[in-house]
Amino acid sequence: QVHVVESGGGLVQPGGSLRLSCAASGFTSRIYGMSWYRQAPGKERELVASISIPSAIKNYADSAKGRFTISRDNAKNTVYLQMNSLKPEDTAVYYCKAGVLLPSGRSDYWGQGTQVTVSS
Repeated sequence: QVHVVESGGGLVQPGGSLRLSCAASGFTSRIYGMSWYRQAPGKERELVASISIPSAIKNYADSAKGRFTISRDNAKNTVYLQMNSLKPEDTAVYYCKAGVLLPSGRSDYWGQGTQVTVSS
């Protein structure tokens, strides 16, 4: 079992920055990757960025490239999403997902989400 908790969302003006955090607990040694997704009202949940563990290979959605940076702190079992040059279209609930490899196979564990609102 892995527990995932996001934090760091809030209200920010266009052009501003936010840093989201995703803290994992439980069987963290079994996590092979962590990802940030987002879901705007009336839209499907979409992948924003991911990072593999332990290789730290990063992938970004086109909408995030050049503006967002995913990183991790192994000692804290925490993944971050630094978001710069935010736009109103970045407004969404941001979710963190941990991909876990169990003896029974792969499972995903999601956090409860954190709201990001970009508005003047």
